[in-house]
Amino acid sequence: MKLQIRYLILYTVLLLAVVLPRNPVVAQATFLDLDRLERATVYIMQTDNVGTDLLVTCVSSGTIVSRDGLILTNAHSIVSSNSCKGQTLIISMTSKIGEPPVPQYRAEIAQADVGIDLALLRITRELDGRLIDSSSLRLPFVELADSSAVKLDETITVIGYPGIGNDPVTSVRGTITGFVFEPSALGSGSAWLKSSAIIPGTMSGGGVYNQQSQLIAIPTTAPVTSNSGVSTNCVTIQDTNHDKVVNENDNCVPTGVLINAMRPSNFARPLLRGASLGLSLETLSKPVIQTETSGTPTFKRLFFAASVNPAGMPSSVIRSLPAGSNNLYLFFDYENMTPETVYELRVTTDNVPNSTFSLSPVRWSGGTNGMWYIGSGGQPWPNGVYEFTLFANGVAAPSQKLTIGAAPNSDPVFSDITFGLLDTRGQPQGNGFVLPAGNIATARFIYRNLEDGLNWIAIWYLNGKEFKRVENTWNAGPSGASVNTSIEVAEGLLPGSYRLELYIRDRLQATSDFIVAGSQQGALPQIFTKLRFTTAETADDAITNTSISNFPQNLDSLYALFNWEQIAPGTLWTLRWLVDGVPFYDRTIPWSNAQSGENFLMRLTAPSGLPDGTYSVELRVNNVLLQKAQAQIGIGQLPIDRFARASGVQLRGHILDADTRQGIPGITVIIISEQFSVADFTWSQDQVFDLAVTDGDGTFEISRPLAYSTTTVPVAYSAIISANGFLPLTADGIEVMADTPNPLELTIYLNKD
Repeated sequence: MKLQIRYLILYTVLLLAVVLPRNPVVAQATFLDLDRLERATVYIMQTDNVGTDLLVTCVSSGTIVSRDGLILTNAHSIVSSNSCKGQTLIISMTSKIGEPPVPQYRAEIAQADVGIDLALLRITRELDGRLIDSSSLRLPFVELADSSAVKLDETITVIGYPGIGNDPVTSVRGTITGFVFEPSALGSGSAWLKSSAIIPGTMSGGGVYNQQSQLIAIPTTAPVTSNSGVSTNCVTIQDTNHDKVVNENDNCVPTGVLINAMRPSNFARPLLRGASLGLSLETLSKPVIQTETSGTPTFKRLFFAASVNPAGMPSSVIRSLPAGSNNLYLFFDYENMTPETVYELRVTTDNVPNSTFSLSPVRWSGGTNGMWYIGSGGQPWPNGVYEFTLFANGVAAPSQKLTIGAAPNSDPVFSDITFGLLDTRGQPQGNGFVLPAGNIATARFIYRNLEDGLNWIAIWYLNGKEFKRVENTWNAGPSGASVNTSIEVAEGLLPGSYRLELYIRDRLQATSDFIVAGSQQGALPQIFTKLRFTTAETADDAITNTSISNFPQNLDSLYALFNWEQIAPGTLWTLRWLVDGVPFYDRTIPWSNAQSGENFLMRLTAPSGLPDGTYSVELRVNNVLLQKAQAQIGIGQLPIDRFARASGVQLRGHILDADTRQGIPGITVIIISEQFSVADFTWSQDQVFDLAVTDGDGTFEISRPLAYSTTTVPVAYSAIISANGFLPLTADGIEVMADTPNPLELTIYLNKD
């Protein structure tokens, strides 16, 4: 009789709470679910194994982005390096809001891209080292937003751990104050988001959220280290020299400085895609030419431009901007940079520090040598005199000034340089910034406010060294877009990185870089050829096996190969892998093989076999697509992942003793999949939608959101609440609708058996 009564009580509670008027429109949460976001935030310790001790070397925050234990964070704090020398990753979680995190798991690196300073960890073991079946994990997780949709002045919340392990998870409110652009995000939006929020350095790697509780960015900073490898901002927390005293003689943990740079979440999507599918790409063709730095990191040749072309080159060189300008880019040359180099931009306006346009210390995401830019677009630049100072590993480079609000002038201007090969009519042909090796290269540019008889100079460079200078007298009239200047070398232009500078009255007016590589096929370069797929037992067999484009299901490994010709070592190139049209691997790195060769070999694997899908490989130089090929595995389409998103209604609550009104720990709450009822339930894992166990206060949270039920797609769950010493409760027909409260909070009372 008691069981029937408790069943009716629970059924009534669930009906009142979740069975609401039907509405076919699926609604997203329109408020911040702070409790869920804080529970999905973890504290990460990289530790060094010294005997039986684990010594903390680096710390950061992180965010759980899948229910089976994938954690998004910064790469610099978890990938072993000169500044973070640990090997073991400890994951601490918040067991009770308002209290410090508790170490619970060990993790391994699932995906990492040091170039963009992001990584995904996978929880693999209990704290004591016992292996974990990741499919058994049911952790609270968050959903990534489309960070390209973020707007200026949008309200955000930053969540992370503000201290060195003794502080509870915290949140900081702010607004979006700006967008920073770099070549690393060319054609895909901003490279960094800026905020008014005051974010401690230890919250690096945490989460930045919009008002819909979606992850839009990762707060990022990198501690600056001295020449000896010691961070200039660090805290000593352990007796690492075993003298029984914790002081300055012990190793310290780097914390970084206040953060004002946030990496947009779209950068993490390829990593998450690859990690979620278990995909791992290995380059089997080992480098034969090592790109080594020969000195200290250096910035030089600073100048400004008002816009950037599709190849990441400046449209023109400017020395001032009119009032009301919204776009400004600082260009500079860089030398001897590495992925561990920390760079920073400090901006002042009329000698007052301007955090809106500055960039806090972050890891370098470019190559070893070349040209880079950092800029801001889509927001007003107030009038004033701006000074820009770059830092590499804490050392300042020469600064550069620019005035905004200056009166318009009519000085002569060159702009918008593009490169090509001349056709029979004398017109440049090609893609503008990647030319095949040949005898001649031609540049075309726009000109304004010129006078006939004016002296101008064109200077050509190869790999940073001047090799031709041409002094000219202007005779093409005041304005136009048809002037060409060319270089011709009888023995042929060598593959490499070229540059053209145009001067008027000894002032740089326009400049642009371009690449010479590959053989000529019309006006286009043929750098990469014979891109193909195959399968094989060994890498050696893959080189000789027949090319295949359709593969059976349950494929263990997929090989991709290509040939190449006349590409100089050090040339930046991009390798992109996609499945069903969505990237899961995207890297731009310096070319490190011989100038020409065959059978550049890659192998794609997954622990349980490669999932069905259509796989593509793209090869690019200077953002120009030069080769693409695709292959199908199985049915040629990924299985639908119903659990990939965190949208829906979050269910949580408290289970209390009906007599004492106190929370009951250890109560199991099981949500049964919509295909089964309580009567059908046989305690099989494949029947469980999700489950949770109450904590010491009787609190529980179902990590997977309940899908909305509509008139066209009804979804009804069942529930079982079970514990020793208490009467079990069950219910069928649990539905959540478009206007169900989200999160859905329940208070459930149990009677003793």
